[in-house]
Amino acid sequence: MKTMRKLNLGTRGSKLALWQSRRVAEELKRVLPALEIDIKTIKTQGDKILNVALSRIGDKGLFTKEIENELLAGHIDLAVHSMKDLPGEMDPALTIGAVLHREDPRDVLLSHKGYRFDELPQGAILGTSSLRRIAQIKARRPDLEMLALRGNVETRIKKMQEQDLDGIVLAWAGVARLGLTALITDFLPEDLVLPAVGQGAIAVQIRADDRETRTALNLINDKAAHSEVGAERSFLRKLQGGCQVPIGSRAVVKGSQIHIRGLIASLDGTRLYCQEISGPVEQGEELAVELAEDLLAQGAGAILDEIRGFNE
Repeated sequence: MKTMRKLNLGTRGSKLALWQSRRVAEELKRVLPALEIDIKTIKTQGDKILNVALSRIGDKGLFTKEIENELLAGHIDLAVHSMKDLPGEMDPALTIGAVLHREDPRDVLLSHKGYRFDELPQGAILGTSSLRRIAQIKARRPDLEMLALRGNVETRIKKMQEQDLDGIVLAWAGVARLGLTALITDFLPEDLVLPAVGQGAIAVQIRADDRETRTALNLINDKAAHSEVGAERSFLRKLQGGCQVPIGSRAVVKGSQIHIRGLIASLDGTRLYCQEISGPVEQGEELAVELAEDLLAQGAGAILDEIRGFNE
């Protein structure tokens, strides 16, 4: 490839988003030392509306649309996102150019009272706005009260302390990237809370016709992580889900094989469908579609219809 001189990178302005963008820039400069990278912060709709649960304001690119518009307009060359923020359906003029090495995708409990999950008292109050987390936690502990909580990681931690909540549930990756792991009191196993699609992964989005940038990003792309999130996103697309629907998925690549788990739950956690499938890595996206179809055939489709009818 010819020597690239400069790339303009777009990102949200939160501490976590900027950490992720700097990580991408560092990785690119490691393999292309002469490359200059300018980071441009862009405010998204999700950053502006902080007093309403995500499930109530829609999820079509809440944290990505404005950045994608800048990318489509040619004002930036690449966009860095938390993979789980990307809608299942993207503008066909855009593509994922790289996925960095994936962090542990599990959710964690933070409790300023020191509770582990199994130690939470009857009727304890946990903060999270994720319907996926709420449904799965209620399935295990229907006595717990779930309080809607928005904002960045630091804001949610502050709200937990100010409102004296018993705990909050966050993604390990975000907590770790901000150096706040000392506040974690428990890891939530995947048989308790299956992660969100793409959780723990950093996505680098580019214009589909930008071959030069794509070639550069190939140098930092983690193929296993790319295959994992590709399968999970295929599962999400088939179900046409997002933050308004309690859907979880976790794909793991081991050698030439990929193992995929998928979950659909009712909002109250009383109905939960979970299944898994394995096969060759190169068939990951097709296997994920098959997994989604199996869950729908088992009865999960009725849950999706109910939730969509409720939101209309």
